Amino acid sequence: MPVHLPQPKQLRDLLADLLGRDVTLTPSAPFAPGPDTPASVALYVDDSLRISALIACDLAFSAYAGAALGLIPVGDATAAVGDGKVTDAISENLYEVLNIAASTFNVAGADHLRLHALHPAGPPLDPQVRISTLTLGRREDLAVDIAGYGAGLLSVVLL
Repeated sequence: MPVHLPQPKQLRDLLADLLGRDVTLTPSAPFAPGPDTPASVALYVDDSLRISALIACDLAFSAYAGAALGLIPVGDATAAVGDGKVTDAISENLYEVLNIAASTFNVAGADHLRLHALHPAGPPLDPQVRISTLTLGRREDLAVDIAGYGAGLLSVVLL
């Protein structure tokens, strides 16, 4: 079965409902983390444990989405961006956001995907994971603005 590529409206509705805030999505250039670019990457597997999709987030989206979910003050999220890594609390919240985001892949007639792992922004990404974020083809690249927190980049990539 094919893997469903979530549409921007699905992602906006999910984030707005989950975070309880207005969320604005606009198309952006593909997010391509380099070796020194802090990024969070969530890996999604099918029922055969084959990695079928990923969501890559820049440091700003990682910090703002994680903070917004846990009602962590925006100053703490901004400090995380300045430090170049998310805190453990923000990382745990981001995990929940990206775990729930798995539901956007799961539509009738498509493979069932679930979150397998999250590589939070901060430590260098495994080179294979980083290279997977650069996959061209079926992907959505979005700038995401979370009201009251800030904006960042998010890319959904089918592998």
